Amino acid sequence: MDSRHVPRPPGHLLFGVAYYPEYHRSDRLHEDLDLMAAAGINVVRVGESVWSTWEPRDGELDLEWLAPVLDAARDRGIDVIVGTPTYAVPPWLQAAHPEIAAEWRTGERIPWGGRQEVDYSHPAFRHHAERVIRAILARYAQHPAVIGYQVDNEPGLQLIHNHGTFTRFVRRLKQQYGDVETLNREWGLTYWSHRLDDWDELWRPDGNTFPQYDLAWRRYQADVTTEFIAWQAGIVGEYRRPGQFVTTCLQYPRRGLDDEQLGRHLDTVAGNPYYGMQDHLEAGTRLAQPNDWTTTGVAGLFRQADRIYSSRQARYLVTETNAQAIDASHANYPPYPGQLKQAAYALISRGAAMIEYWHWHTLPYGAETYWGGVLPHSLRPGRVYAEIAELGNELAKLGTTLDGYEPDADVAVLWSNPSRFAMQFMPPLAIDGHGDGESYEHIVDAFYRGVVDAGLQARILHLPQAHDLGAEELARRFPVLVAAGLYITGDDDLSLLREYAAAGGHLVLGPRTGYADQEARARVAVAPDGLHAAAGVWYEEFSNLDDDVQVLATGGSPLVLDADDTAQRWVDGLVPDGAQALATYKHPRFGDFPTVVTHTHGDGRVTTVGTVPSPGLAAAIVRWAAPGRTSDLLTGDHGPAVTVSSGTLPDGRRAWFVFNWGWGESSLVLATDVRDTATGTTHAAGSQLALRPWGCRTLIDERAAGPEPTHDTREAVR
Repeated sequence: MDSRHVPRPPGHLLFGVAYYPEYHRSDRLHEDLDLMAAAGINVVRVGESVWSTWEPRDGELDLEWLAPVLDAARDRGIDVIVGTPTYAVPPWLQAAHPEIAAEWRTGERIPWGGRQEVDYSHPAFRHHAERVIRAILARYAQHPAVIGYQVDNEPGLQLIHNHGTFTRFVRRLKQQYGDVETLNREWGLTYWSHRLDDWDELWRPDGNTFPQYDLAWRRYQADVTTEFIAWQAGIVGEYRRPGQFVTTCLQYPRRGLDDEQLGRHLDTVAGNPYYGMQDHLEAGTRLAQPNDWTTTGVAGLFRQADRIYSSRQARYLVTETNAQAIDASHANYPPYPGQLKQAAYALISRGAAMIEYWHWHTLPYGAETYWGGVLPHSLRPGRVYAEIAELGNELAKLGTTLDGYEPDADVAVLWSNPSRFAMQFMPPLAIDGHGDGESYEHIVDAFYRGVVDAGLQARILHLPQAHDLGAEELARRFPVLVAAGLYITGDDDLSLLREYAAAGGHLVLGPRTGYADQEARARVAVAPDGLHAAAGVWYEEFSNLDDDVQVLATGGSPLVLDADDTAQRWVDGLVPDGAQALATYKHPRFGDFPTVVTHTHGDGRVTTVGTVPSPGLAAAIVRWAAPGRTSDLLTGDHGPAVTVSSGTLPDGRRAWFVFNWGWGESSLVLATDVRDTATGTTHAAGSQLALRPWGCRTLIDERAAGPEPTHDTREAVR
């Protein structure tokens, strides 16, 4: 990106909605914007969904319909993010160029009638997309209300199987491997007589059974998405004014997406964290809900926030999140009073510089008729609007307080998109007798939830970002590092993990870490390859679990466990070779193996967990591995429904966010003097801070930050 255009996060928090006045059945532009201004809304996103409004017929552009919206927003001090409309193709384009339809299997076109049905690498699509993008930018880039641009929307939904896409995939393989003999060797194509004699013999991905092929295909698909977004960002760069930013909103479970690679081409990352509301946000919830585009539980909400931060290790924008009930017509779960504010502050506490709701008004038609906006179908401001207005007023009081804010982290959790891709093709975990395509998320989330339930805060790091830091800096900044589900690894990745522990870090290994190489080949070595000596443990057999198995602490173990702490879904048959066992299974066969072992390595430690831990077991492991926690600077132990999140400000003070996830009253005793940003009240150290049901408080240290909590991983097991 041109350095002249790199924006800094706004001095004030952006608070807004996606706004579609063109969806109204009558003109109420000024009424809407007056209501927004009264609610403290200071930004809207517009224009990204209506290519057929921008260009109703081929080459006939209508650009003026948006001008009154921008002018009226400017008059009220409301900033605008303009979207490019490329994710929803107009009927005339698909009729004129049916060849641009994406194929979800070779020769099987995705039927028109939804959105994102297009092969966005197709030259005909790119020609028409570029024309409308340039027209919009030429008309509105200089408008004083426009602060940034969202290119496309939630890219990577489909894996594109079109002929041109496959042809370019083969070209990429030629560049990477050079000749078919190398490909035969690296992919193991002797198996089942799949050896190639020429590149034109490579079969299409539809019936593929080779995990090596699939991983290459998935990496390529993610690169197609990255290239498309980078292409649009480059066009925007020709028009935008200095200070205007470029982003795209990401839906992180998209199968054709690598957020870390894509994020390198944007000024700031934006995400759309949707989450289960009502009882799905109650502390300790174990309600079943798919971990797809929504999540369940407090830890699920925080994990989404930390995932967005992870894309660039920087503050980010929330371009969409729940306002009312979200999903199909049979899934009506609007938030309990207080939950909207809780979720907003949870996202802000983990680095969000903007909270934007999808969307302003609930639509009377279309696929998303029952995706509730800030206004209900009646368009009359109600309970949700009142809560949004209350939150907007509080955020206005924060002003520029959070400028330069950086979220705290007690524990780092490694993330690997290639491992996620590989486990979607060949899942290690089962569900209802079938492979669980969300195996990677379930493994990582089990450990992540342990961090949250233990009262600590996490930083999610992509593997390339961990390499950028290096072992010494990684150990200094993150005294505890979780590497669970890290299936796809190179030798350099394994070296980094060893060196991290040797430098004084506490490395926590989980199932499948280091089991395959970068081609998704199972390593022909003692597992975990490259780590078993440092970990003081190895294994040769592993098993799925049909039922949970209770886990017991061994004699002298520092782990504090209870009867509800279990192993779930998986067992590695760990064989200690110098490591100390901390827990084992209550089971006639699996009791032969320890569940958790630990071993010193250099100045640090490696702890190996041979199962997917239940919430209680994961929290017990994390509490022991990281006995010091940042939240202790604010308060001591508190009720299980209370969560504390925090971050540092440039002047050395901390901002604190305290949440009560449940129906009961809660309170905590303060260890430092703080000021409540909503009321301006100062609370002295030693006083009690009350939290009402589904309540949250935002606090600022009244004095400079104190000493950091101690994380000593060098002492012997206690």
